[in-house]
Amino acid sequence: MKQTIKDKTMSFLELVASGKIRDAYEKYASPDFRHHNLYFKGDAESLISAMEESAAKNPDKVFEIKHTVTENDMVAVHSHVRQHPNDPGGVVVHLFRFSNELIIELWDVGQQIPENSPNENGPF
Repeated sequence: MKQTIKDKTMSFLELVASGKIRDAYEKYASPDFRHHNLYFKGDAESLISAMEESAAKNPDKVFEIKHTVTENDMVAVHSHVRQHPNDPGGVVVHLFRFSNELIIELWDVGQQIPENSPNENGPF
């Protein structure tokens, strides 16, 4: 059965979270991949290196997808990322754009989960 772009997005993120960053990019990213994370150059290799460094520092990372939305060539993923099981973590939204069945563009935004939030609804 053919993977949908939603399936590919989820697999990509799960591979990255498990430390298999290069596998994720080789399997799901276009050679023309670019990203919009403001802390790194916009090419794939810069982001791959940063992800590999994070994986090495945080081998017990916990990643949970909470919601996904797919429309045309775009997939949005709302997730909970913790650097280790006891970390309250952060809320992350990734936006992926696909071309020719591969990820060609990525945006990500995140927010740390405060210890004492006044919001009774929580982040999810």
